[in-house]
Amino acid sequence: MPVIELKTHINADIQIVFDLSRSIDLHTISTANTNEKAIAGVTSGLINNGETVTWQATHFGIRQTLTSKITALDPPFHFRDEMLKGAFKYIKHDHYFEKKDTGTIMTDIFRFDSPLGILGMLFNKLILTNYLKQFLLSRNQIIKDFAESDEWKKVLK
Repeated sequence: MPVIELKTHINADIQIVFDLSRSIDLHTISTANTNEKAIAGVTSGLINNGETVTWQATHFGIRQTLTSKITALDPPFHFRDEMLKGAFKYIKHDHYFEKKDTGTIMTDIFRFDSPLGILGMLFNKLILTNYLKQFLLSRNQIIKDFAESDEWKKVLK
């Protein structure tokens, strides 16, 4: 099973970074290039422990839906979302936040697997792991941009 681990330094308060990471509204902004929108469950504001969201998005030219649930929440240090339904065999995404003198270190640990056995493994290795890494890097940059400016006030009310 592939694992993507990313660390992002953000010059902002840990609570702001934590809340931006849970914001359905910011997720929608940060994934505009895949036309992601929340269509069921929590569709705006902050998602909390035990809550679900169903996303509709276009990846690789295919319109897809994915339902995930927040299965762990320890504000403002950690939360986990896990796929309940979708195209993947498995997704578990841990988000960790560490307060530093210079701001916040946000760590993503994204574990996933594709269906279809050996074909899925090949797809993961050749295409999907890098695609998802770039997707997460782009999203993290938006979180950073919002947190380090007054833009965060537009989504955290």
